[in-house]
Amino acid sequence: MPATCECESMPYIMPGFIDSHIHIESSMMVPHKFAHIAVSHGTIGVIADPHEIGNVLGKEGVDYMIRSGRKACFNFCFGAPSCVPAVGGDMETSGCVIDVKDTEALMAREEIGFLAEMMNFHGVLAGNKEVMTKIKAAQQHGKPVDGHAPGLTGQERYKYAAAGITTDHECSTLEEGHSCINAGMKVIIRESSAATDYQLLSPLIAENPNMVMFCTDDCHPDDLVHGHINLIVKRALADGYELWDVLQAACVNPQKHYHQNWGLLQAGDPATFITVDNITPHFRVENTVIRGEEVFNYNAVLHSSHSVHDDKMEDHFPNNFAASPITKDDIAMDIKSGDTVHVIHASDGSLLTAHDVVKVTGNPLFDSQYPWTEVQKIIVYNRYVAGARPVVGLVRGFNIKEGAIAASVAHDCHNIVAIGSSDEYMVRAVNRIVEMRGGQVVVTPEEIMDIPLPIAGLMAPMDGHEIAFRTLCIQEKVKEIGCQMKSPFITMAFMCLPVIPDIKITDRHLIDTKTFSTIY
Repeated sequence: MPATCECESMPYIMPGFIDSHIHIESSMMVPHKFAHIAVSHGTIGVIADPHEIGNVLGKEGVDYMIRSGRKACFNFCFGAPSCVPAVGGDMETSGCVIDVKDTEALMAREEIGFLAEMMNFHGVLAGNKEVMTKIKAAQQHGKPVDGHAPGLTGQERYKYAAAGITTDHECSTLEEGHSCINAGMKVIIRESSAATDYQLLSPLIAENPNMVMFCTDDCHPDDLVHGHINLIVKRALADGYELWDVLQAACVNPQKHYHQNWGLLQAGDPATFITVDNITPHFRVENTVIRGEEVFNYNAVLHSSHSVHDDKMEDHFPNNFAASPITKDDIAMDIKSGDTVHVIHASDGSLLTAHDVVKVTGNPLFDSQYPWTEVQKIIVYNRYVAGARPVVGLVRGFNIKEGAIAASVAHDCHNIVAIGSSDEYMVRAVNRIVEMRGGQVVVTPEEIMDIPLPIAGLMAPMDGHEIAFRTLCIQEKVKEIGCQMKSPFITMAFMCLPVIPDIKITDRHLIDTKTFSTIY
């Protein structure tokens, strides 16, 4: 019998994956803890917009993220938040404001690589002086400007791009994607914990591979531990897209667009790459190497963190919290027969909301003839100003049967938001957030379960896997009280963002976000 030789297959080497638009705060991990998880999925860098912590702590928050990032052997390209707050004025209250002077100072810094998403697209189209000055500050330093313009097409899209906006991650239809590319903007295809746009936008990978990138935008911890950009890459390969086109979007375009030299397997590049066991849709990341350091090995326990220990940073949890406990009287809502009410209609898997306008025959929370069994209260409570009163609205889609959820993560100003089946449950949930000075809470008839988020009310100092486990536990408890959404806390957080249509609620008003007018 002839001799046989069993040999292990050799791995494939490829550039590492890059998330082209992410808010690390949404993972509830500080940057260096986030990096520990990301490298296990073959991610070697992220284009990070720290505007969540910027809304709470301003430039101090941006500096905190940069310092944390330095503790990891990982590539972070942080942007200067362009819209802190997202709308501001009389519309909402943030913890800080990053104005033109602050933006100009940030753009001059080497650690800042771009002007982060310009959400005030109405201001861009109107030629608002403050908005245009911020864009000019980025251009003067040769740094790109990210966009945010959901639903914008035609001549308005061309005008938005002509102002200097170079990307958009808010496209949710192929028409919007084509409009972006035709105007010269790159489309960042988003697959996040709350918004899933890949299915409709994926044809762009084959049509214009040089004009496409991938992102997660807001990635919850329980999702991040299971996968990151590698999941989008696997899906694209399974859908039959060419490997080189997919890698162009996942690895090459982000580095070129944001002027980063993180490593593309070219002569003279940093020794940054990943190895995979095969190049099918079922590939497994076996190694991640960043600047010559192996930060992940499938068969070993490695860490992406440097050995430098920053005691001051580990012990310091920056925050901005002045709210006091509330009572049921603070969230009373008087609705009588004949009243016209406005309801936020939320949908699982989407950041968009429908605007239901209904003339009721009774109190919709109790006795209306309209099928209101799914309608409940939503409140937003200013956490930055002592003595503020909650704003109360109506929401449908969460289907909480008996209980409440609350959080200090409420995009983008991050006031306290709560939804529940009764005032009593909601008060208990909000007051637990106040007691913790930030976090996530679910109240059931039997218990209260929570995750403290002492860093700006957004992040915890815990290991990523521990945060993910606690997140899974609290989300299972949310299901027990009736809400079956995949990511209920993220979906609830976006009920407060007045730059996404059609209707949102802030700590000051219920807002028609299509017209930027207040309803009350």
